[in-house]
This record gives sequence, C-alpha cells and structure tokens, in this order.
Amino acid sequence: MWFKNLQIYRIGDWNITPVDLEEKLSKRALQECLRMEMQSSGWIPPREGGENFVHVLGQHMLIALGVEKKLLPANVINQQAKERTIEIEQQQGYKPGRKQIKDIKESVTLELLPRAFAQRRKTCAWIDPAGGWFVVDTPNVTKADELLEVLFKSVDNVVLKPVKTHLSPSSAMTSWLSGSDLPGSFTIDQHCELRGRSDEKATVSYNHHVLDSEEITRHVRAGKEATKLAMTWGSKISFILYENFQLKRITPLDIIKEPVETEEELFDSDFAIMTGELMQLLPDIIDILGGEENA
Repeated sequence: MWFKNLQIYRIGDWNITPVDLEEKLSKRALQECLRMEMQSSGWIPPREGGENFVHVLGQHMLIALGVEKKLLPANVINQQAKERTIEIEQQQGYKPGRKQIKDIKESVTLELLPRAFAQRRKTCAWIDPAGGWFVVDTPNVTKADELLEVLFKSVDNVVLKPVKTHLSPSSAMTSWLSGSDLPGSFTIDQHCELRGRSDEKATVSYNHHVLDSEEITRHVRAGKEATKLAMTWGSKISFILYENFQLKRITPLDIIKEPVETEEELFDSDFAIMTGELMQLLPDIIDILGGEENA
C-alpha cells in the first residue's frame, strides 16, 4: 500500500490519541449519496476489509477519506435539455431565452440525478505525531484540501502547515541541472521540465533523456528554470520533485520485504516499510533544500 504521491504537511499541534481519533472519525463516516445529492464524503477504513477508521502501527496512523460522486455526463444532460427545449419551442411558438434554457438544464439534472451511477474513490493520509509529519497520498492539491477540510470538521484544534524550505525546489533543481553537485545520497534521473519566466512561459521537457548540463545551462541562460525533476534517493526510492515541494510517482526500488501469510500482514508490512523509508527520505530532501523554515 505504498503512497504514490506526497502532499506534505507539518503537524503544528496534535493532542489526540488513536482511540479518540477513531471515535471522532466514526461520527463522520461516509454515507451513500441521497437521491438528490451529487456528492457525499466521509471517513472509511483505510484497509480493504478493515473495520477501524484509524489503522495504527506503532507511532503511525493511517486514515482514509471516501468520496462518493454520481456520474452524470454533461452530454447526457445537454441532449435531454435540447430535446426539452425543442418541445417547449413548439408549444410556445418561439425559442426559449437564456434564463429559460438554464432552468430547463437544472430541471433535467434534477430528474436524472436519482438514476445516476455512483462512483467511489479513496484518499489516504499518514499521520506521524512523533516525527511531525502529515502526508496525503494524492497528486492533486484540491483532493488534499478536501481531506483536510473534512478532518478539521471532524477533529478540533488540529494545526497543519505546508512544509517550506529555505531554498525553493525550483531554484535548487535549476542549480543541480546546471552542474552544481547534488548533495546527500540523491541522484538525478532522466526526466525534467524547464519553464520560462516570461509571459509566454515556454516549456522544455526531457523524458528518458540523459540530462546534459551544458544543454540545460543554455536553457537557464535563456531564462528558464526547473519545475520538476526525476530523482532517486539511496538507490531505494525514485520520485519526481515538483516546484511546489510535491513528490509524485513514488516508486520503491531495492527494498527487502519480509515474507507474510495474510493480506492483513502484507498491509502492515508495507505500511511499516513505507513509513520507515519516508521518515528518512523527507528530512533528507528538506536538508538538500537548505533546511526547513521555522523548524
């Protein structure tokens, strides 16, 4: 159950035990969408087949937000509304105006909503109060904000802050690509993107390409800076670092796993290995970016 993408936050204040957290999340569990609801959100067990809303392993906790959304394609609504508009035009002898067309679409949507299929998705978050980490597994900031919003409604007095480093990821990545030594146990892989600072924001992307420092330097001199860079840490985890300190496409490489017998043991094993590695990776990334502001 490795996280594929990391939205990283610092815990400013966390005084809730796993037992209390379980109780609070259970009060806002995911419910099916009502007939006239487009979307519903709430907490679900993070482990498939599990019963608890908080999966606990040592000092670590795992929670999951479930979102159920009804699928109602715009082309279906538009087709139904078009047919309804033609009928009304024939009845009244003239074309409906903008407001009437808008009302027709809203009416059609309400009629179709109870028959729409519902789709569910899950967003997980890892909580490490001792280390001060709160990490959401999503490539999308909006989905991370969605989880945090429900968390703040469920639990009082939780303080979370995005991580800020002394060096911006963009300036650091640009420097490394231009030939500066990459500190620590990190190496650069064969993918990056550079974007211009001008209004046109010209973009150059390299995929599966040896990143030649002289060629990159020419782009930097032309006013471009790195917005993402593929890297590997300790020959164990590869990822792409983004300009806003997101980590995406997390891939474990040479990591030894203990043999397990059940799905539950496999889940715990993966969770233990993942958290153990991320607890080392995250401080190392912050360190090569000049350290954390207001640490």
